[in-house]
Amino acid sequence: MLLLSIETSCDETAAAVVRDGREVLSSVVSSQIAIHALYGGVVPEIASRNHLEMISPVITQALHEAGVVLSDIQGIAVTRGPGLSGALLVGFSVAKALAFACGIPFVGLHHIEGHIFACFLEQTVAFPFLALVVSGGHTHLYHVEGFGRYTTLGRTIDDAAGEAYDKSAKIMGLEYPGGAKIDAMAQAGDAKALRLPRPMINDGTLKFSFSGLKTAMLQHVRKHPLDIAGQAANDLCASFQQAVCDVLVSKTLAALQQTGATRLVIAGGVACNSGLRAAMTRLASQQGVQLHIPKPSLCGDNAAMLAVPGNHYLEAGLASASDLDVAATWEMDRIKEILL
Repeated sequence: MLLLSIETSCDETAAAVVRDGREVLSSVVSSQIAIHALYGGVVPEIASRNHLEMISPVITQALHEAGVVLSDIQGIAVTRGPGLSGALLVGFSVAKALAFACGIPFVGLHHIEGHIFACFLEQTVAFPFLALVVSGGHTHLYHVEGFGRYTTLGRTIDDAAGEAYDKSAKIMGLEYPGGAKIDAMAQAGDAKALRLPRPMINDGTLKFSFSGLKTAMLQHVRKHPLDIAGQAANDLCASFQQAVCDVLVSKTLAALQQTGATRLVIAGGVACNSGLRAAMTRLASQQGVQLHIPKPSLCGDNAAMLAVPGNHYLEAGLASASDLDVAATWEMDRIKEILL
């Protein structure tokens, strides 16, 4: 099956053409980082307007790079949620309109489901496996038994890890988005320079919390004003990154032990983080677990990742109904709502 995939859940307008849910013929992403940097974060209305401007050119480019025309497409996969309602509506409406005009099926997918299966575009992972999804809006642990079969084992009770990165960077005076900048500066810092809190690391649950760590960063910067070009700033970044990684590794280890999983997938935008990738590589080696982390271009929001579950559902005849709407909030445990 030749699929067109569309993603507009936040501030990237993306489209891809993928064959059989595995072979990426094209993947186009139009980023709005420069636009939202002026405001220090994503402005929903501006994001929606930019999606409206870019959705047609991005889809056209994806088809062109794949060497196909719209009449070649056999199905459409699109993000239904979760995300910003206005942003989701742009991609979802276009997907439904194209499907209707071309007489082909479409399927509305969970954004995180796409992230979990992004690694399948490089190498198929046998079920079951444990998935840690770490992004600006999510820090979740899932037990994945198959397509559409997910059990949420743990989640953040406040800030997601990626959100803590970006907000801490803002506290330090770094430009938006600051998560990658903290990672880069951490490479030149001493992770033992400061002892920052590891919230809920030993609470006996699989829940996450990063608001306390963010508050500790604010208090430190208020007491010790930083020169972001100095060594103290590098040390703070390294200490912060180590604290986040310690929590993520500890909870993931507990989940591996609880489930007995022998395969581990790390997904989401924060999976690009060098400190996390190194920490999870060490964990997998120590525990004898198969580790799968997508290449960086597949970690951030993209449309190609949606084609993996999208192809599965459409091949199984599980297309979405024409009156399906977007879902700004949508639990993975209720993934079967794609059939409604």
